[in-house]
Parts: sequence; structure tokens; C-alpha cells
Amino acid sequence: MSTAKVAITIDEGLLSQLDMLVKKKVFANRSKAIQEAVAEKLERINNYRLARECSKLDVEVEQSVAEAGMGYEVHEWPEY
Repeated sequence: MSTAKVAITIDEGLLSQLDMLVKKKVFANRSKAIQEAVAEKLERINNYRLARECSKLDVEVEQSVAEAGMGYEVHEWPEY
């Protein structure tokens, strides 16, 4: 994966905590720590979006579609 350099402004208190974690070898360096934090936040946002979209589904309709589809294809499933 390619990387790009960026400049950020960060609260001094957060930076102190970050530096403490780097010093304790929790992270290799500031960049790795910030990269992991951004990746984790983006994953949470994406998971929240998925959960929000799933909550819009009608459970009864989805269940009936799944059951209808399974009944239709069962005879085509391979024997194990």
C-alpha cells in the first residue's frame, strides 16, 4: 500500500498521550499510531453505516424471500 505525508494539528494533551504510548512501544511511532486510529475510526463509521442500512430492512419480508429462495434451490445443492 502506498502512503502519503500529511500535516495535522493535534491537541497537545492528545499528543502527550500518544508520545507516551510510543515510548512504551505500544506503537512503533506517531505515524503508525495515527494511521491505526484513523483506520479504526473509518471501520467504525462503515460498520455503523451497515448497521443503519440493515435496520431499514423488513425482517418478515427478508425471511420470506430467504425461505422462498432456499426452497427453490435445495434440490440443486450438491450431496456431501
